[in-house]
Amino acid sequence: MGGLLQRKRRYSSSSSVVLLPLFWAFFLAIFLERSVDIVSGLEYSKDKQASSLTLERIQKHLDKINKPAVMTIESPDGDIIDCIDKWKQPAFDHPLLKNHKLQLVPPEMPRVRRMKEEEVKGDKHTSSRKNEERVVISGRGAWQVWHQNRTRCPKGTVPIRRTTVDDVLRAKSLYDFGKKQPRMALARHTVSPDDVNAKGHEYAIATSRPSEAVYGASATINVWNPSLQVEEEMSISQIWVLAGSFEGSDLNSVEAGWHVLPDLHGDKSTRLFAYWTADGYQSTGCYNTLCPGFVQVDKEIVVGTAIAPVSTISGELYESNIFIWKDPKTENWWLGYGNNNAVGYWPSNLFTHLAANATLVEWGGEVFNSKPNGAHTSTQMGSGRFAQEGNGKASYFRNLGLVDSNNDINPPQSISTQADNSNCYNINLLNNNDDWGTHFYFGGPGFNPNCP
Repeated sequence: MGGLLQRKRRYSSSSSVVLLPLFWAFFLAIFLERSVDIVSGLEYSKDKQASSLTLERIQKHLDKINKPAVMTIESPDGDIIDCIDKWKQPAFDHPLLKNHKLQLVPPEMPRVRRMKEEEVKGDKHTSSRKNEERVVISGRGAWQVWHQNRTRCPKGTVPIRRTTVDDVLRAKSLYDFGKKQPRMALARHTVSPDDVNAKGHEYAIATSRPSEAVYGASATINVWNPSLQVEEEMSISQIWVLAGSFEGSDLNSVEAGWHVLPDLHGDKSTRLFAYWTADGYQSTGCYNTLCPGFVQVDKEIVVGTAIAPVSTISGELYESNIFIWKDPKTENWWLGYGNNNAVGYWPSNLFTHLAANATLVEWGGEVFNSKPNGAHTSTQMGSGRFAQEGNGKASYFRNLGLVDSNNDINPPQSISTQADNSNCYNINLLNNNDDWGTHFYFGGPGFNPNCP
């Protein structure tokens, strides 16, 4: 009997010895699987600095910017749109906005000339300009992909694109997430064109620096989906509204347009964006609602989401009306899209110089050239065609406007152009006419025999 008991004890002891390694093996497998997920996610980032990120820090950050949703909308392209209580959106986490009074009623949009009635045909507006292709205005053409779901946010909420762990992992660091790099963002003004090219950012832009104060800017921007040679690069068409100095951390800027920017969004879709900085891109500001600051108001248009459809060479042309203007009453800087959508605003007290007015406006394109394989990138700007190819092929900005103190849009009286490397990307400013006002064609293919 004692022998039997002894054998049982030995068997029980050996079972424990067997079970413990099995337990630890199971635990280790779970840990390693989680670690592999983390490491693979970190390695997905294009920069080694991303290895300093931890899921715990990322999740803590996401908990701050992804507010609890009243309802969730799934976009066909994979984006998640959260319907957030408008009083609890990320903007109000900014220390300068703790006591901010939400501007519920959008201001009157700047006054612009409307299309003539005879130019309107169903969903398409045909310009009377000679040899002009039909174009579809943003209000009925280039809209947003998430609208295909046909679901809208309920009353009292605003739509905001949800940020994911993968979005953050693509950044150099948690600090850099959602921000432009200061040296790159300011390169077009602080260094010579050759130095700009060395830093990788190339521009084709039109600039207006009027003698009187500026209270906003506008343009109708042709919408395309330029191809990128590598995912680390980008292609942008936008408006900059600026005040302050380009030296140091003095510059204030509010910006909007469309871009293809995989590092931010994880895909090569054409997306509407907004951006702001109050210190020359040093530490303040970000894209869209990725940090506190921009107040979302509209329930139809979401910054950071994909635009569709887009233009095709010798096919239908799609465009977006973009307005940035200062509300004369509240002094907030508003973003408008389409015909009458006041998307949201940047509160005036976020800024120093822009708390009063702007002094400089720029319109145009930007490309990041990482020089893959040691040659100039083939990443496209605009449509990927040079300015001289004209309507139907080259991308354009038309009806350039400056907003005055009366909330009226006027054509810029003085305007200059800049193309850092016209063999790669160029710009062609044209005279005013009744339909297109002050306008320009711009863009290019990048790498070609004259742009090695």
